[in-house]
Amino acid sequence: MAEPLSDRAREVLHAIIREYISTGGPVGSQQLARSSGFEVSSATLRNVMADLEELGYLDKPHTSAGRVPTDRAYRFYVDTLIRLRDPNPRDRDLIQKGIPTTGAPLEDALQGAGRILHFLTRHAGVVVTPRPTSGTFHRIEFVRLREGRVLAILVDQDGQVHNRPVALDFEMSPEELVRASNYLSELLERLPLEQVRARIEQELAQDQAAYDQLVAKALKLGLLATGVPPTEKVFIEGTGSFLDAPEFADVERMKALFRTLEEKTRLMALLERVQRAREMQIFIGHESDLSPGGDVSLVATPYGPEDRSLGTVGVIGPTRMNYQRVIPLVQFTAQVLSSVLKD
Repeated sequence: MAEPLSDRAREVLHAIIREYISTGGPVGSQQLARSSGFEVSSATLRNVMADLEELGYLDKPHTSAGRVPTDRAYRFYVDTLIRLRDPNPRDRDLIQKGIPTTGAPLEDALQGAGRILHFLTRHAGVVVTPRPTSGTFHRIEFVRLREGRVLAILVDQDGQVHNRPVALDFEMSPEELVRASNYLSELLERLPLEQVRARIEQELAQDQAAYDQLVAKALKLGLLATGVPPTEKVFIEGTGSFLDAPEFADVERMKALFRTLEEKTRLMALLERVQRAREMQIFIGHESDLSPGGDVSLVATPYGPEDRSLGTVGVIGPTRMNYQRVIPLVQFTAQVLSSVLKD
């Protein structure tokens, strides 16, 4: 078990983290005494900092007399020291205005969430769309295209729209398409999307499909139209923000990070963990495994109705990010997205 920190050690560590987040440079005892208003000498602060370094909370770069927080320090800060407040009215208003709530596709709202988080934090905003198969069927409509082709428009209970062009090897008039839409919408209403195809196949095996030609056509059309792939999309807004962070002045480190974000494999594994946990998760430095230097953190939380998580929203930035500001912004953005889905 880690040795507990004294009140003074906690105060010093808290002050060092705040100073390092603000300046990005190693923090020395004299600098700390000036900026944080400690009523003790710089020599006393230097001794406390040496103790914190020995306990693994601070690191001393070779080229500097100052110290920088370690992943362990940030973890202690986030879990123990940080005091969170709701976003201020301006930020809340910007988030609500930046996420389309009515008359726009769900993906516009999700991309809007990523963009506004990037704008407010100056880090990369990330949003994972709900998986198509995680939703519940609401209705299906068909639009006639050129000869032999139909556009199937499937809408789930959360407002997601899945468009799928379908090639038919049998004739269906516009009137038959409308009747097929009504029949399938009633048959499949509120059924989980992953069960839709099985229900259609079950109905095809029933007697009605054998003697009712329109029912048979509608079911065959439904089978063609419901092949929605069980994958989600990931929107990342503002990856260029890493170029402004001194931690990523090394070109090779930057290239490695961009490759990781582009491939999305490690990122998706972390976001899956967030969704399974159904609560905010903070992966600090090496915990995120997003950068070979261990200098990238992820703050993410799920969104959706109270009884289930549909997707994830978060911020990716340097380990030196301002967690006290970022965490409430991510939480409020998730609340707005959940409200959009509910409405």
